[in-house]
Amino acid sequence: MKDNFMIGLCQMKVLDDKWLNLGKAIDMIDRTAKKGAEMVILPEMFNCPYDTNKFKAYAESRDSSKSLKAVSNAAKNHGVYLVAGSIPELLDGKIYNSCFIFDRKGQIIDVHRKMHLFDVDIPDIEFKESDTITAGNRVTVVDTDPIKIGVAICYDMRFPELFRLMALKDADIMVVPGAFNMTTGPAHWKTTVRARAIDNQTYVAAVSPARNKDLSYVAYGHSIIVDPWGKVIGEAGYGEEVIYATIDISYLKNVREELPLLKNRRTDIYELIEK
Repeated sequence: MKDNFMIGLCQMKVLDDKWLNLGKAIDMIDRTAKKGAEMVILPEMFNCPYDTNKFKAYAESRDSSKSLKAVSNAAKNHGVYLVAGSIPELLDGKIYNSCFIFDRKGQIIDVHRKMHLFDVDIPDIEFKESDTITAGNRVTVVDTDPIKIGVAICYDMRFPELFRLMALKDADIMVVPGAFNMTTGPAHWKTTVRARAIDNQTYVAAVSPARNKDLSYVAYGHSIIVDPWGKVIGEAGYGEEVIYATIDISYLKNVREELPLLKNRRTDIYELIEK
């Protein structure tokens, strides 16, 4: 098994037009794959503005989703793994914020449904995702050919318990499609990504939409990749772009051997506290 694996993070500018968004996503997958990325990652709500008033109109069921079919074909055509950001998924009469993961043949191999819903009322931002979205309830860790990936979506990243569970399931990299806003992004985005990487000694790749001031919810941008030591190895600006990084499994193993955080956990004490 090889130790190095290139990923590409597509910070695409999402518009209030599903078909333009799909065309843009396919183009970015094409360009990223041609640069040598073996895994391509799209942002949260890549086919839809991040707006509770839009989710119902943009929602698609898995079996008839034109969005999933389009990106599946792109993954298959280039033979890449694809973490397809997220879309509003219609399932059993409910809408989920769902990230579909595709293998090199364009087949869905897993789906993560956002577990922690963004219900906040802070200066300049009042947002209640639970008005339209139902929470998922499963920790998602996926086997790919060379690496294991844990998948979370945006607000999930603020809950270290989830990331520790993914680390204990042997995730080598945590992939987080996310859309922090212009209040939370400058304050917490980079710090949170680095903290999750350092806590769990994994790579963390967090992928934002590009900034679009024409939408009601403006994403911060600054997609970022952090290594298991907490070093930023790739960071975007606020516009539309792709950033690349190489995941080095031998380096990850060295970090965990030299500073054995996971081995030094005191589960005997934690279990007593939890009881």
